[in-house]
Amino acid sequence: MNYLLPLLSVLIGYIIALVIKPKNKTNLKLLLAFSGSFLLSLTVMHLLPDVYESSNPNIGFCIMLGILFQIILEFFSKGAEHGHVHGHPNMTHIPWLLFISLCIHAFLEGFPVGHHHDNLAIGIAIHHLPIAIILTTFFVNSHLNQKGIFVFMATFAVMTPLGTFASDYLTGLSNYHNEITAVVIGILFHISSTIIFESSEGHKFNIAKVSMIVLGIALAYFI
Repeated sequence: MNYLLPLLSVLIGYIIALVIKPKNKTNLKLLLAFSGSFLLSLTVMHLLPDVYESSNPNIGFCIMLGILFQIILEFFSKGAEHGHVHGHPNMTHIPWLLFISLCIHAFLEGFPVGHHHDNLAIGIAIHHLPIAIILTTFFVNSHLNQKGIFVFMATFAVMTPLGTFASDYLTGLSNYHNEITAVVIGILFHISSTIIFESSEGHKFNIAKVSMIVLGIALAYFI
């Protein structure tokens, strides 16, 4: 399940965007708010205590490094990791900077999954589902050819499982598990908090949005 959930969530989001073609942006923003809250809660309740158990003095630095690294990635991805996509109305090729930065982000997200059972895999999957819908819809509306869209989304789908595989089977990486996980925590902190604050217009109070955030916190607490 650690490998399948993140993979299937992207493919399901891709299919939803192509077949159902959702028009209601409000529902997507609510799903984004839930996913951001759930992912942030998992990070704080599960990942953060685990890395600090190691008594490694560099953990805090690695977390801040992850936040900085995600900011740098977003310079190229323009915020696609949290539902923002920008580009030309008529695309003739895959946006490579977006592609590479998003794949790096997804690969790193997969690293701690293998060590935290299914709960983090569920969180990543919920996080990727609305992103996949938004990205696919954007590419379709930008008239990127269907082959290009499929290649982009299929590659994005396999990157998190690849990160999990690398964590499980590459000894050189596993020796630095806590440090890499701390970097991922910084990435998730930045992504999830940005999703929560940007999932409503003008950052206004919205009872539906707050309900989704509370639901995400509660679900993360009980799993």
